[in-house]
Amino acid sequence: MTSEPSTVDTPLKKLVGEKTAKALAGHLDLHTAGDLVYHFPRRYDERGEHTDIRSLDVGEQVTVLAQVQRTTVRPMRQRRGNLLEVTVGDGSGGVLTCTFFGNQAWRERELRPGRWGLFAGKVTEFRGKRQLNGPEYVLLGEGGDSEAAASEEVEEFAGALIPVYPAAAAVPTWVIARCVRVVLDTFTPPDDPLPATLRATRNLVGIDAALREIHRPSSKEALYRARRRLKWDEAFAVQLTLAQRKHRAAAWPARARPARAGGLLDAFDARLPYELTPGQQVVGREIAADLATAHPMHRLLQGEVGSGKTVVALRAMLQVVDAGGQAALLAPTEVLAAQHHRGIRELLGPLGTAGELGAADDATRVELVTGSLGAAARRRALAEVAEGRAGIVLGTHALLYEGVDFADLGLVVVDEQHRFGVEQRDALRAKAEQPPHVLVMTATPIPRTVAMTVYGDLETSTLSQLPQGRSPIASHVVPAAEKPAFLDRAWRRLREEVGKGHQAYVVCPRIGDGPVSDEEAPREDDNGRRPPLAVTEVAPLLADGPLHGLRIGVLHGRLPADEKDAVMRAYAAGDLDVLVATTVVEVGVNVPNATVMIVLDADRFGVSQLHQLRGRVGRGSAAGLCLLVTEAAEGSSARERLDAVASTTDGFKLAELDLEQRREGDVLGASQSGRRSHLRLLSLLRDTELIRDARAEAIELVEEDPELARHPALAASVAALVDEERAEYLEKG
Repeated sequence: MTSEPSTVDTPLKKLVGEKTAKALAGHLDLHTAGDLVYHFPRRYDERGEHTDIRSLDVGEQVTVLAQVQRTTVRPMRQRRGNLLEVTVGDGSGGVLTCTFFGNQAWRERELRPGRWGLFAGKVTEFRGKRQLNGPEYVLLGEGGDSEAAASEEVEEFAGALIPVYPAAAAVPTWVIARCVRVVLDTFTPPDDPLPATLRATRNLVGIDAALREIHRPSSKEALYRARRRLKWDEAFAVQLTLAQRKHRAAAWPARARPARAGGLLDAFDARLPYELTPGQQVVGREIAADLATAHPMHRLLQGEVGSGKTVVALRAMLQVVDAGGQAALLAPTEVLAAQHHRGIRELLGPLGTAGELGAADDATRVELVTGSLGAAARRRALAEVAEGRAGIVLGTHALLYEGVDFADLGLVVVDEQHRFGVEQRDALRAKAEQPPHVLVMTATPIPRTVAMTVYGDLETSTLSQLPQGRSPIASHVVPAAEKPAFLDRAWRRLREEVGKGHQAYVVCPRIGDGPVSDEEAPREDDNGRRPPLAVTEVAPLLADGPLHGLRIGVLHGRLPADEKDAVMRAYAAGDLDVLVATTVVEVGVNVPNATVMIVLDADRFGVSQLHQLRGRVGRGSAAGLCLLVTEAAEGSSARERLDAVASTTDGFKLAELDLEQRREGDVLGASQSGRRSHLRLLSLLRDTELIRDARAEAIELVEEDPELARHPALAASVAALVDEERAEYLEKG
């Protein structure tokens, strides 16, 4: 160990010793003083305040502040020795039993009733009681602070606010706190990256004070000011990155694609069998204006399931074709690409069949390019694309392969962009001589702060109205474990809909035997719940049981592409009554005759995913019904989530709920990049105002100094907080 001054780059082994440094690196990916100083407490406990033990979930790794209530020693049944049971409580009525095996009389003497401590371990349940088996713990004194204050071992917990860190079983929170104390004793922070004028204007404390107070707060007010400053750093780094990318993109040249009177777009509008909604008209004008400029459009089009995004995108594609260019639509699955192909050809009619009998005079061609095309069909399609006869090209990532060349790619439409990596989008853009215009579509409603933070370099358009003729969808939770008769009624309800000439979906979280794919939920969780239900297992059970006699098809991601397409065509044509599927039907599948969906193990799906799934029904004139089947207990967080989905069809409300229940890092892309993020404190739900202010300051600063040349410390800080991989993820387009 060393007493020399340390910086963010000082290796931890120089400060806390080889053994502890190895544990911090191996279990928490903390290697330097900077890593540790930016490993912020998850929360702060206060003696006298309770942790609410009753809210803990089984299987959760927790650290609780609790008081010993009683100890009991009894002989073990299966082997020699005693079992020590220590009951601890939090003052709210919630209790945990801490169990220790073996003869440990010293521990019984230490864990006397009345003593407070921090107890860390994994929550289990035995005979209805919450337990921590063999937890790590540190005691905080006896009925007061005097002992804790005198003890070097627990000195870091002597203050009123006790930091509780994201920890690991091998590195509990008090070990981290002790290491932080050692590092802070010698730590020299970097130069403050925020300009002094901005700190003064926004009333932000300096970086040194913020880093010290967040770990060892002298008061609640000091902690608030420290957290606010560090949140600002995170928000500002993201917003500066987005503002810079937007500034650079605005300088790129692009070929203007203005609307042409009397062209394909006008002819298409004339043949539409319905009127565009006011929202579609407004968004259409925004996109048309973007396409007519000499800089590439970067626009996000979000809209509820069934709000008419495809028609808006098709009108944009036709404007580009009218201007002599080509448009490509990238879909996440072959099923969706094939469906877009069928749907767009149907919408265009003779306008999309150039070279065929009965085509309109100024028609274009609509080509589908997927990995499963046969050799002859592929050669023909690629020739149509390369020579420019195909104005509209639809496909999956197969469009990115070498050998797919465009004559003049003017517009890229990306459907459900979150399923594509940045590299794939870049590869498609690189197929144009100049950057093409880009339209990103999503049916997952995006809360305003996420739009500001994750999609901040895209202009955003929202379709909130549903087209005329769309029917309401009723959703209900079916508690299969508590009320098995409700599940029987669900199958009868499905049969009733089929009896009326309608069709149904049954959705499962898993495919079945074989490797787990991206579309599947985990097979089983840490607490040993049964594996999620699987399509290949459920389909035959339904065929032999409650759905006997109905025409049942199976659809999932491991089927060969031609088989998937055949199943989808048969279902769309009405040759199948029921489609048993995974989430492969989550986006884009459009069968207006489908009126009922039963989602099995619904608690294994996310809120937005369930909202997307149920959007597959009620797409015609008949009302839709979505039944969410679950074994989750009443009052559990999983059940509350399902009740919320059933209670509203407002996708934006559900998106807020989804955000509330997900780690902020997931939203910001930490899990996508696979790298540890320094974005730790910012809450996209609670920090709306701060994010908005940071955005305004970032835009102003980038307009004055686009590359932050006059602010080198700030540029370095942004690079540390938002690495290049993260920056590419944030680009989103």
